[in-house]
Amino acid sequence: MPIQLSVVGTAAAALFVAAVVALISTPVVRSLAFRIGAVDVPKDGRRMHDHPIPRMGGLAIFFGFLLSVLVFLPLSLQLRSMLLGAVVIVILGIFDDIYALSAKLKFVVQIAAALIAVLGGNQITVLSNINVFSSEPYWELGWLSYPISVLWIVAITNAVNLIDGLDGLACGVSTISSMTLLVIALNVSEPDVAVLTAALAGACIGFLPYNLNPAKIFMGDTGSTFLGFVLATVSIQGLFKFYTIFSFAVPFLMLALPIFDTCFAILRRVSKGQSPMAPDRGHIHHRLIDMGFSQKQAVAVLYVISAILGLSAVVLTTNGTIRAMLFLVALCVAGGMAGMIFLNHNNNNNHNEKTPEEPKLDHTKTQIAGNDNFFGEEDRSEK
Repeated sequence: MPIQLSVVGTAAAALFVAAVVALISTPVVRSLAFRIGAVDVPKDGRRMHDHPIPRMGGLAIFFGFLLSVLVFLPLSLQLRSMLLGAVVIVILGIFDDIYALSAKLKFVVQIAAALIAVLGGNQITVLSNINVFSSEPYWELGWLSYPISVLWIVAITNAVNLIDGLDGLACGVSTISSMTLLVIALNVSEPDVAVLTAALAGACIGFLPYNLNPAKIFMGDTGSTFLGFVLATVSIQGLFKFYTIFSFAVPFLMLALPIFDTCFAILRRVSKGQSPMAPDRGHIHHRLIDMGFSQKQAVAVLYVISAILGLSAVVLTTNGTIRAMLFLVALCVAGGMAGMIFLNHNNNNNHNEKTPEEPKLDHTKTQIAGNDNFFGEEDRSEK
């Protein structure tokens, strides 16, 4: 379908408004965070900063997104339910950034917020049928659409939260994911999804100058869980509902970096006999730092990987004879880079195991002492 210039113009305006609002409101939120005690004080070796830095910066992202959406979109039931769920997530994040709430409480509230969005019509009703011998192109989920949709929203909410470990990482990756979904929405003529993703990308862009290394403010759980919640919900509106063989793969590619990091964290901890919520220093951004990358270099590498995977998602939604080739090349590059990171990290671990007398191991024990934010727990490794 041809891209409508009016939709492009509206999306561009939504992006601009959200960026300006976030840019202007971030210093105000930063001052507020200091006043109410939403400050991250480094207390273990997993932290990447050495002085107190305010968090709760995600409130500025929320302001930019909300104002832009209210200006440029009509309030349908689906949109109202998504915004209401997002408000619940933001309020939860504010309290968590101030008081460090328990993981169980946050998990329950996240499920409640996801239910609000799902009951308002944000549901995964069909999935692509991967059975090549079946004549049915997709599966109707029926009542299973409710638990699957809630699971998707809660999982992505926490997956984005997990990668919030370096200055600008979660914000930048969310920007790339939003822009990916924006391009796809324009390509398949989904104007509402295009405006939503443009507003989200703009809010992230407006906040990013304050969050890049060295960060002046962290987005905190207020921002990381909000970004994950909105990305998960909007992806349901814009991707899962298309009855194509690629509809299931596209959202996973778009959000591949946080999904991969979360899945690997679960497998890594369970294989060691630990709780999936046990803190460690095995996240992909930690591995890059341990390989000798600076924070800026590590973030740049992960930006590139996220952009390649995002490009793969865009390629899958377009027509053309070279689509499969471009997709394969993009995946090979991203997979190669990821493989180098993990192989290098494992080699470093093997070297450390052979030299237990080095004080670095004791330091590692200190680094993994602390909280993690899997399913709502704290991970202030950026912070």
